[in-house]
Amino acid sequence: MFKILWLSAAGILAIAWIIYGVWRLIENYREKRRPKPTTKHLSEVKKSLDDYSKKLADFKKPTYKQDDKKPGK
Repeated sequence: MFKILWLSAAGILAIAWIIYGVWRLIENYREKRRPKPTTKHLSEVKKSLDDYSKKLADFKKPTYKQDDKKPGK
């Protein structure tokens, strides 16, 4: 009688863990499909990064004459 009780408890526990694992897989799949919320700070950082990249794209390297680079003049 006692062996039957332990075997049935172990079987129920194994089935419960399998169901839990399947449920976690489904939740992870749903979480990946869900769009991530954007915070105010994140949107500000993205905007400043875009502004900085535009500024770098518009930057033109200053040109110097060869005479300007000699020391002592």
